[in-house]
Amino acid sequence: MNKFLLFLFIAACFVSCNVFSNKTPLSGADEKRKLMEADMAFSNLSAAKGMKAAFIEYLDSNGVLLRPNNFPIVGADAIDYLLQLNDSAYTLIWEPKNGAIARSGELGYTYGEYRLKPSSKDTVIFGTYVSIWKKQADGKWKFVLDSGNEGLGKATDSAQ
Repeated sequence: MNKFLLFLFIAACFVSCNVFSNKTPLSGADEKRKLMEADMAFSNLSAAKGMKAAFIEYLDSNGVLLRPNNFPIVGADAIDYLLQLNDSAYTLIWEPKNGAIARSGELGYTYGEYRLKPSSKDTVIFGTYVSIWKKQADGKWKFVLDSGNEGLGKATDSAQ
């Protein structure tokens, strides 16, 4: 009887650890690559459909925007804030430089440099950003916190 209970206990441990699962967990490097790809896809959507559409698509339902001269803008208020923006006068793109994933695989961050190109001027405004990401139940990444700042200056040559 004791051997049978020991067998059941061990079997339960294996099942709870997904030993018999067909899903192979991704390595930390694979998860980081997927997160970096999500951030790049986010930028590509901003280039294709505008900053507003991209941010609404990638914002977690409880996401927070940190913007100059504002208190943190959270959740539904962040969506309202984004909907009020007129992003037709500029293009915003960015390039993630690096990031990391939590050991749990559920949270991560990326940071990089952005370029804001006003439509009416032959200039580009450069800055930096950081985004904190949360993995959704469907495996997609959405950001839970986004912040950026100017500070790299302006270039007069829009080809950069």
